[in-house]
Amino acid sequence: MSEPIRFYHRGAIQEVAASSSTPITRTVLQYLREDLHCTGTKEGCAEGDCGACMVVVGELHGDHLSLTTINSCIQFLPTLDGKALLTVEDVKQADGALHPVQQAMVECHGSQCGFCTPGFVMSLWALYLEQENAALPPSARQIDDALSGNLCRCTGYRPIIDAAHRMGALPPAPFDREQLIAALRGLQRQEPLSVTEGGRTFHAPRTLEQLTTLRSTLPNARILAGSTDVGLWVTKQLRELGDLIYIGQVAALQTLSEQDGWIDIGAGVSLEKAYAALHAHYPEALSELWQRFASLPVRNAGTLGGNLANGSPIGDSMPWLIALGAHIVLHGSRGPRSMPLEDFYLAYQKSALQADEFVRAVRIPLPRKGVALRIYKLAKRFDQDISAVCAAFACTLENGKVVDARLAYGGMAATPKRAALAEAALQGKLWNEENVRAAMAAMAQDFAPLSDMRASAAYRLKTAQNLLYRYWLETRADAPLPPSSLRAFAVAADRLKVAP
Repeated sequence: MSEPIRFYHRGAIQEVAASSSTPITRTVLQYLREDLHCTGTKEGCAEGDCGACMVVVGELHGDHLSLTTINSCIQFLPTLDGKALLTVEDVKQADGALHPVQQAMVECHGSQCGFCTPGFVMSLWALYLEQENAALPPSARQIDDALSGNLCRCTGYRPIIDAAHRMGALPPAPFDREQLIAALRGLQRQEPLSVTEGGRTFHAPRTLEQLTTLRSTLPNARILAGSTDVGLWVTKQLRELGDLIYIGQVAALQTLSEQDGWIDIGAGVSLEKAYAALHAHYPEALSELWQRFASLPVRNAGTLGGNLANGSPIGDSMPWLIALGAHIVLHGSRGPRSMPLEDFYLAYQKSALQADEFVRAVRIPLPRKGVALRIYKLAKRFDQDISAVCAAFACTLENGKVVDARLAYGGMAATPKRAALAEAALQGKLWNEENVRAAMAAMAQDFAPLSDMRASAAYRLKTAQNLLYRYWLETRADAPLPPSSLRAFAVAADRLKVAP
């Protein structure tokens, strides 16, 4: 039997029944604009890139309230069940006065045409709430991260960043968290949600057992996590998805734990939470990649498990996880099974996942002595861009020799892939320039990359080789520069007569 979707919005509980006008793939943005007539939220790209549709979602995790930005244009309405939806209409104060975020945008001239402004306001509002009790104002990086999912064609961003600094200096505007927590407690379900329309059903199991049974019963159903990829199949490709199994309410997939030298991350853990946990162990290697991986709203919605299950050959998570020797845990009717992540990808868009299985978790080794991890992302833009090449190296070095060589790449083949011949050229050899150059030469036999809109095949191969050289410059025993210094690449590029 189909049930109504229940969520909190504009101070009241909303109940929405599926119908021909409200299919299970109706987006949050469509519902806001067309049904609730909350037109402050805009549609710019319908693919989660521009941020004009930005909203804040409130969710309970035990007694903790999380408030995160997401792109409403690619989120399906049933995923809101049990949550709070906060839009730009909620930002103004109870007496009708502008919120400090809005006032700061006015004072700093942060809006011109105004189309993108509501999205910027929501991103800044989420940052404002996050920093409500902070001792210090938000840093430049925190502001950049908060705004990484918003695009503007008018202001050049400087006045918007000025507003981000200004908002904390204005008289504060209280936010009633307890009222929202109380409302959300009343929305929590004990049983799984099932919403049916037009012969298609949105299933939201709550336990691992329920998910396993559903997957076994409905092997052709689409597994839905953060919708950051699947949402575009609807908004851009106009695809009919059939039955959906949403894993966002399965508590067993939301776990983060450390044991026996590994960190285990459940498939339902968001990319933002996963990268935050991993960054604590690999701060130098992951700092830039974490910042450049999509945008904050995409990381808030998307999951690491979904990113790995998708298996894009240009995905940024797979190369460094493969280089570290991460394992993926699958689960089906016969129980769990684990395999090295590199063995999971069989061919383009083809994995080892069986019809009755889903991704349960990923297991990542904690730092080990002698393993030098570095990750390099090459793209046309710093923020919010897909890699032309993503390289990750995790070689074990002892007494100036390569004990274990692991070189992994994205963007170089139909799947994320290790450079086997280049690794063989380094294995057991001295970690010196001669052997590194031999490995660079061998790499030409490892890969035959394609040319596309992001890069030519020649560019990909040359930069893949040069990144290995950069890795050597940063990790050799007599490295004159700090490992994180970008100057090291400039030195490498100059020596190879290739522009950085």
